[in-house]
Amino acid sequence: MARFDYVALDLAGAQRSGRIEAKDTDDARVQLERRRLAPVKIAAHVAPVAKGKVTRDRLGGRDRSLFTRQLATLVAVSTLEEALRTIALQADRPKLKRIVEQVHAAVLEGYRLSDALARPAGAFPPLYRAMVAAGEASGALPTILDRLADLLDQQQKVAAKITAALVYPAVLAAVAFLVVTILMVFVIPKVVEQFDSMGQTLPLLTRIVIGVSNGLQSFGWLIALILAALVAAYLRALRNPAFKLKADQFFLALPFVGQLIRNVHAARLARTLATMIASGLPVLEGLVLTAGTVRNAALRGGMDEMIAGIREGGALSTAMRRTGVFPPVLVYMTASGESSGRVDAMLTRAAEYLEREFDTFTATLLSLLEPAIIVVLGGVVATIVLSILLPILQINTLAMN
Repeated sequence: MARFDYVALDLAGAQRSGRIEAKDTDDARVQLERRRLAPVKIAAHVAPVAKGKVTRDRLGGRDRSLFTRQLATLVAVSTLEEALRTIALQADRPKLKRIVEQVHAAVLEGYRLSDALARPAGAFPPLYRAMVAAGEASGALPTILDRLADLLDQQQKVAAKITAALVYPAVLAAVAFLVVTILMVFVIPKVVEQFDSMGQTLPLLTRIVIGVSNGLQSFGWLIALILAALVAAYLRALRNPAFKLKADQFFLALPFVGQLIRNVHAARLARTLATMIASGLPVLEGLVLTAGTVRNAALRGGMDEMIAGIREGGALSTAMRRTGVFPPVLVYMTASGESSGRVDAMLTRAAEYLEREFDTFTATLLSLLEPAIIVVLGGVVATIVLSILLPILQINTLAMN
């Protein structure tokens, strides 16, 4: 008898986890069903390893998407064992090759693919394995793998757009800050030396700029240390659930940032649920698995409310409306899908709409942010240059008189 760790849902939809002894995963699944539990994840129990050894092998989103697409293509024309062996042979990244080899070895030992994917801990999330298990149960594994690959590809596109929207203005702002710092710390002091030798009373603007420059030279390290301490304190405070909830609620309440965060999470939820429903998985199971991936505490609380509402027998759109944290268009299209019996199709359309809104919003924001940063940088540089020119003009005027 072997020991297996399991995650299952009871008749009320509550998530249960534990350990069970069985001959194999099929026997464990039968035992759980006899207990009136719906298995979500069953994996062979792995004893803790010695400290210092690597126990988790995380797989990047791009590699996971590539693996899923290749597996969906190969499984349609060959056996699962041959498909995994082929992917492992042609994998050019050592980590991906190692993970696929672990999955392949587990399949050769007789594990189902959904259970074998749990062998490399941390490589494939529970949501991924649950969809694969649904494909195995329904006999439509290639189709569901195709849907899963489409979902992962779309998530990668959204992640790339978010990165582009954040990185470009951040780099531009950092360069602007660096230019101003160099002028204030290295250029202004050299000019001040020339003015001091003239013995003239400097203009007010020049004295202000010199004061700021002297302050940065004398206390720049202290300012940097204080800023680093504030950032560290904020990151540490985020470990407190109450503080994190307030911080996330604050960001959601911001005029533009809040809409952006809300739309991105809502689009991801809609597309994930659409894929799971089309694959034959229950809505409740999809919400439970998806809730664990939401980092925003306010939105995660809303999903917990949705899960509780559905467990009480409510409709998805009704539970979604009660939370008050999701965009109205998602609530409306979900209700329309429920009334027409096409929930997965309407959720997909809602995700596409929210993603288009995100694209438009980020494009507009970037088109305004770039000139705004340039204008601010130009104004600061112009102020510094003017503070240098004013004493020179003053000296020229005195010389002419």
